[in-house]
Amino acid sequence: MSDSVIDRLEASDDIDMETAPVVESSETVYTGAIFHVEDQTIRLTRHDGSSTRIRRQVMRHAPCVVMLVHDCATDRYLLEREYRVGPNKYAFGVPAGLIDGNEEPHAAALRELREETGVRPGEDGTERDGDIVIDDVAQCYSSEGMTDELANIMVLHLHRWHMGERHFDKDEHVESAWVSWDELLGAGIISSNATIALKHEALRRALGTQCEDVARG
Repeated sequence: MSDSVIDRLEASDDIDMETAPVVESSETVYTGAIFHVEDQTIRLTRHDGSSTRIRRQVMRHAPCVVMLVHDCATDRYLLEREYRVGPNKYAFGVPAGLIDGNEEPHAAALRELREETGVRPGEDGTERDGDIVIDDVAQCYSSEGMTDELANIMVLHLHRWHMGERHFDKDEHVESAWVSWDELLGAGIISSNATIALKHEALRRALGTQCEDVARG
């Protein structure tokens, strides 16, 4: 952030936001299958050099990948439906999943695509240059006020692909189908990360940019 923008921000009456906050204590209060929750005390510095303390709970969650998948030859998109506990419904969405350890986001995206849908770039089991173009959209916190989950959002433009076996987790149940752009928009997708990918792709389509002209991520 430039100094000129920072200077234009309305100054807080008491907190010096140019001084980094300090986590004084952190206790894990819940551990689940894919995330845990920490109860933290954070020290904020005042302009006069004194400090104040606030308490927050943060959900620690592995980063994830969210992929809008486009078949350039047929101009179709991969739509999924599965149970989502947040809205407590079978929701439409796009392929997504967690990054494993130090896995690179593009590698995680292709792995999740294979596991959930069976789709693999390349016609004969060998991926070649030009089979896929990955358009990186954004890295976004799913909800920065409560979790450190970072979503790597991208559009995968497939020029050549083939089907293989799907490999679900034991409690994972996913339906998928190739649909037109209008059908995709009409599906009622409610995930914020998927919506970001859809808006990005809508802009590409409005500008008339061809799949092969999308810059590689």
